Amino acid sequence: MREENEDMIYVLAYDIGTTGVKTCLFRVDDTITLLAGVSKGYRLYILEDGGAEQDEEEWWQAVCDTTKELFAGTEVRPDEVAGISFCSQMQGLVLVDKDGKPVHRPMSYMDQRAKAEIRKGLAYGPQIAGANVFRLLKCLRITGAVSTSVKDPMWKYKWIENHEPENFRRADKWLDVKEYFIRRLTGECVMTEDSAFATLLYDTRKGKEGWSASLCRMFGIQMEHLPRIIRSSDRAGSLTAQAAEELGLPAGIPVFGGGGDASLIGVGSGCVGVGETHIYCGTSGWVGTVTDRQIVDVSAMIAAIVGAQTGRYNYFAEMETAGKCLEWVKDHLALDEIGIYLKKVDVSESHEAVYRSLYDYMTEVVSQVPEGSGGVIFTPWLHGNRCPFEDPAAAGMFFGIRLETGKSELIRAVLEGICYHLRWMLECEERKVKTSSVIRFVGGGALSPVTSQILADITGRTIEVVENPQNVGAVGAAAVAAVGLGAIGDLDRVKDFIPVSGRFEPDPEKKKIYDKYFDIFKRLYQSNKKNYRRLSQ
Repeated sequence: MREENEDMIYVLAYDIGTTGVKTCLFRVDDTITLLAGVSKGYRLYILEDGGAEQDEEEWWQAVCDTTKELFAGTEVRPDEVAGISFCSQMQGLVLVDKDGKPVHRPMSYMDQRAKAEIRKGLAYGPQIAGANVFRLLKCLRITGAVSTSVKDPMWKYKWIENHEPENFRRADKWLDVKEYFIRRLTGECVMTEDSAFATLLYDTRKGKEGWSASLCRMFGIQMEHLPRIIRSSDRAGSLTAQAAEELGLPAGIPVFGGGGDASLIGVGSGCVGVGETHIYCGTSGWVGTVTDRQIVDVSAMIAAIVGAQTGRYNYFAEMETAGKCLEWVKDHLALDEIGIYLKKVDVSESHEAVYRSLYDYMTEVVSQVPEGSGGVIFTPWLHGNRCPFEDPAAAGMFFGIRLETGKSELIRAVLEGICYHLRWMLECEERKVKTSSVIRFVGGGALSPVTSQILADITGRTIEVVENPQNVGAVGAAAVAAVGLGAIGDLDRVKDFIPVSGRFEPDPEKKKIYDKYFDIFKRLYQSNKKNYRRLSQ
């Protein structure tokens, strides 16, 4: 029998990632406690023309399956759930018709087809950092940021308008990923403030917060496509009978706005105070620092984005492929040749069975390789890059391979390359804000003590890892729902409820070695910029 508490509530949180969903059940009382979690993957469709799409029915089936499996394995009953919330990937585009059905398969944030659209909309006339100076200044004045990336959702919207006019005419509302789920659960078309800001059409000026009619006119956006804006902790609607039946839940459960991953992963890490920095390493990766003002560094593609907390922003630097690089290693450096065998030993039949997965085994193997990977440097730009330089043509490479280089050195070089790039973004942030000396490290990458120590040694910062670092987005979603339900009064208190499970101090001698390779790492892009472009043509 579970212990009853009058102040205790249960919250169901969906963490909608790029490659899968994790459905989590939390108990919220004096702490936010993860009771159970179930995951299921779905596909990311990479197209030859630079497209990156997903299938909404695959999303929905994964959500339904994991919800039913979750409650089949826990004592908590579905009718005890007090609220539902989401954390999700951001800057996707899901244009839906009046029935809530996408007019085009959902476009991932990774989609980079709209090269002609961004040139027509921004890259002409007198320019700064590749953007028309007059449009750039207007955007900065209204939103505090500029849509200068081909992957930004505005250009995806324009791409559909230009390439699929019949589909575009059927469009009723412009939604992001979690907003599509809210529509499917409640029938309501809404967008939280952080998602609205991510369209870069959101006026952030005090007293003028909301959709900017001026920017919509300038870029040719139909304002009737833009949904109602709510806060992350606002109730978006209630679970409809049809959605409830498919999910195996009772109808009427309150559904809250939730937030994007860039907003709620920081909340779930406990970094909610001004000046606190977290680093995320999942499929993608980023560095985020909490600020109380808007800041932008156009040259480095870093901007302070609207967060889940009122009056707070996340100064945010993103890399496209972080953990995705390790997945590539698993598929093409480990499994291609040896299946589940490493060192010709069956992992499941040896003492290595204590490791949770092949990823853990790989990182244990590379822990035996000295820092610097024998002089090999890897660039983690497997799907172009956004920060601190925007270049869809940028690609990965191994630099410095010699006869004595082995597979273990290559795998360690990948881990180090990810951490070099995270340091690069961290140092770019330092040009505008003061980042924290102690950094919270979260995401699947933080499950590895080896990676955590490498990050500490490369950055020279103390690295803290929280409990269940791979679930911090769902923790953030549970937190905003709890605020909406009145169970938590203030998100500023979240850090007190999130314990640290590991602390990694930098080794000054190892940092000296890494400093040399880091300098070479940064030079590799400029040295090969023209070659990347020639290869992509």
